[in-house]
Amino acid sequence: MIENKKLLEIDLYKPIQRYFSKQGFEVHGEVQDCDLTAIKDDELIIVELKKTLNVDLLVQAAKRQKMTDQVYVAIPKGKQNLRSRKWRDICHLLKRLELGLILVSFYGNRTRIDVHLHPTPFNQKRSAGQNKYKRNSLIKEMNGRSGDYNVGGSTRTKIMTAYKENCIQIACYLEKYGQLTPKELRKLGTGEKTLSILNKNYYRWFDKVSRGLYEISEEGKKELVDFPELVEFYLNKLDEHSS
Repeated sequence: MIENKKLLEIDLYKPIQRYFSKQGFEVHGEVQDCDLTAIKDDELIIVELKKTLNVDLLVQAAKRQKMTDQVYVAIPKGKQNLRSRKWRDICHLLKRLELGLILVSFYGNRTRIDVHLHPTPFNQKRSAGQNKYKRNSLIKEMNGRSGDYNVGGSTRTKIMTAYKENCIQIACYLEKYGQLTPKELRKLGTGEKTLSILNKNYYRWFDKVSRGLYEISEEGKKELVDFPELVEFYLNKLDEHSS
């Protein structure tokens, strides 16, 4: 970092000015509230400078897109882990906003410019195609839930998932009927993952009596009382199944 003084936004200006000047741009600072402008022929570039990447910076940059599609945000390169999930998410957001990103490193009196992202049009169809698995996984999870048992925005609370619901369903049926095989459970409607759930026994709700035969554990009986709505739901499904 810069020696003997706190880093300021203006410290980012000179390195970036030199960078674009070397590429043949005419560079100016503070033109109609734009931190840095660079022009060459008809190509106009605007760079917004900030010490940290925050919402205010993104708002400023988005406003500059009214004048040109070549808008960058520039921040000091600090201790960011460029391989972290958080950083990948930040870069994804910048790509969605079609903004470029410049990182400025300071080594004593020397500086280094890293154009981490160039502003390019975001291809929504390509992005959706690349993330088709995530979309299908989300829909599958939604379809696997019998109702809405979670409150959106909750933190530090246990989340009801389709997998956990499936475990509750199996435990519910074992408690009602006693010892059952995976095949018998599937006939009752517990689904194709029944054997896997019993074998993994993630919540320790099941005991293996013998080969291919299971029953609900004492732990399962204790914890099943915490889900009265789901127990009632799956017992009603049994009635529908038998009628």
